[in-house]
Amino acid sequence: MVSVGAIELGSSAPIAVQSMTKVPTTDVAACVKQVRQLATAGCELVRIAVPRRADTEAFAQIVEKVDIPLIADVHFSADRAVEAIEAGAAKIRLNPGNIKKREDINRIIDAAKAHHVAARIGVNEASIRDLKQAPVPPLERISLMLEEMRGYIRLFESRGFDQLVLSAKSSDALRTIAVNRAIAEAFTYPMHLGLTHAGLPEDASIPSAVALGTLLAEGIGDTIRVSAAGDPVIETEIAKNILISLGLRGRTRPELIVCPTCGRTEIDIIGLARRVEEALRSVKKPCRVAVMGCVVNGPGEAADADIAICAAKGKAYFYLPGERIATVPEPEIIPRLLKAIEEL
Repeated sequence: MVSVGAIELGSSAPIAVQSMTKVPTTDVAACVKQVRQLATAGCELVRIAVPRRADTEAFAQIVEKVDIPLIADVHFSADRAVEAIEAGAAKIRLNPGNIKKREDINRIIDAAKAHHVAARIGVNEASIRDLKQAPVPPLERISLMLEEMRGYIRLFESRGFDQLVLSAKSSDALRTIAVNRAIAEAFTYPMHLGLTHAGLPEDASIPSAVALGTLLAEGIGDTIRVSAAGDPVIETEIAKNILISLGLRGRTRPELIVCPTCGRTEIDIIGLARRVEEALRSVKKPCRVAVMGCVVNGPGEAADADIAICAAKGKAYFYLPGERIATVPEPEIIPRLLKAIEEL
């Protein structure tokens, strides 16, 4: 078990969702605003880049203004790592590919021990490739990442430091799965899962769900970050949906199930579903709502949903739950749905 502020990672602790700020760290107000937005969205840990001394100075101010553990993202500079630790980081992220000197690593370890700060050893496939002059075949990169991580872990363990979190990331889903399986087999430390450079949100969600979902379903992983270009709140939403789909996190908002539609439908199911989706945005209650369009899937989904709308031409049959309770004209579907949710 590793403590990151008030958040526990490993053993039977819940899988923690984390993200990263996307604004300049020196813009303290903007950074604080984004951290708070992430916390409201369900993020438990937030990482902040600290490439310069000015950033670690700003980091200290941000720590004082938020109520969520902050992780300092450190590359290349042992000075920045020590400064971030002293500024109040709950954890630091280090990349073995770019902090190599033994005396630098020892200095970071000693500072982290003194301040009871955790450390993530984060190996990136791109960094490993850069260590070699010649191109490295994809499968060989996995063993190189493991080798680099093992060497770094030994340095920490040799100085009696065990508050470690491990991660190995690739932009390739299959290699991400393979290397994390290897890490889980080789070590017992908590693991951070992520698919790096995952793309724009619409492109990042599927490969992230495939890679992270596969590993989580196998019991691998203790905290996850979905990497997507743009608003980090979207990263948090994708990550939460992955956990919810696997039963690893409870739902706090309605789940909408929609008929895929076919030639049997007699109503614009997609249009109706969009109206239902919009109406559910203001609902903060965990429930399952099904919008169905024919007798094939309708009754079954009605039995499995808290509220089911089985639509026909100009009307809809309401089921609550599994039992038909009303026939509603099409214009009254949304008001009747909201009333039914209130009565749940």
